[in-house]
Amino acid sequence: MDIEYKGGNTVIISTKGANLIVDPKASLVGLKDVSTKDAIELATEARFALTNDAATLNIEGPGEYGVAGFDIKGVAAQRHLDTEGQPLASTIYRVEALDIRIAIFGNVYEKISETQLEDIGIVDILILPVGGSGYTLDATGAATIVRQVEPKVVIPVHYADDGLTYEVPQDMFETFAKELGAPVEEVAKYKLKSSAQLPATLTTIKLARS
Repeated sequence: MDIEYKGGNTVIISTKGANLIVDPKASLVGLKDVSTKDAIELATEARFALTNDAATLNIEGPGEYGVAGFDIKGVAAQRHLDTEGQPLASTIYRVEALDIRIAIFGNVYEKISETQLEDIGIVDILILPVGGSGYTLDATGAATIVRQVEPKVVIPVHYADDGLTYEVPQDMFETFAKELGAPVEEVAKYKLKSSAQLPATLTTIKLARS
């Protein structure tokens, strides 16, 4: 399995059998949209989707899906921008492929319920935005969720980057890394053959934007 970071919330999770592309509408942050042709398209919110007719499957909300070796569960969540009582417009995903369990968070509110945590279950890798500024999770909120989920690896996304155009300024990666206090490894792609290669203690992985 390879995990690649494209910028913003956009991540590609690849196995020998298929590609899963998270939030492919990278044009929202000034980049080229990532084609989902012959790939699984997964959107944490409808506005991040391309809904490509040529995709293997378009997933834009809660439910359970099995496709191309990926077992996917979507759990409804409150967006960071919304207030209690509004419709739940974001989706948290649990993605399992090979024997590796990944949780993917979009721009969600930092208070995650016990029911949502139970639906997500045991997680090896957690991918979540950390940029803050009222738009998404900030360093403190993101670190709180990491401690609740208890993954072995956390991959931050959606943080300050001079090459991107965010709607509001985002905090630096280093702000989150300092808040969480876990050791940091910087790699171009995160590569795993099985869960046996996961670190024994919580590690933050900083992926180079490709």
